[in-house]
Amino acid sequence: MPATDPSAPEPSATDTVEALHKLVLESLDDDQAVDTISIPLAGKSSIADHMVIASGRSTRQVASMASKLAERIKGETGRSARIEGLPNADWVLIDAGDVIVHLFRPEVRSFYNLERMWSFGDAPAPAAGAA
Repeated sequence: MPATDPSAPEPSATDTVEALHKLVLESLDDDQAVDTISIPLAGKSSIADHMVIASGRSTRQVASMASKLAERIKGETGRSARIEGLPNADWVLIDAGDVIVHLFRPEVRSFYNLERMWSFGDAPAPAAGAA
């Protein structure tokens, strides 16, 4: 970890959330996630500020993306993300606190259609860098 200047101001909670959100999107983009979208939840739900939904082409890719994302979150923020669904990797949930990530195989994603359920009447736009 780099040395920090003790006189430097602490990052705000909003800055920290946005940095985590950016980290998640960059990691998924690096791992070639498909159809990545981000749904803003701030002010709409108390579970998180952002929900990110993406697909992988296979269970192997979904599992790999989830594992790498959890490692990156731990390495860059010091937080341990909770992961559920990794053994089957049809649908993996990564709970990073302020950002919730759902990774799916395409068939499973279309079956559950979380985008519609969480859109609050807004059609979510693809996240920056989405494939």
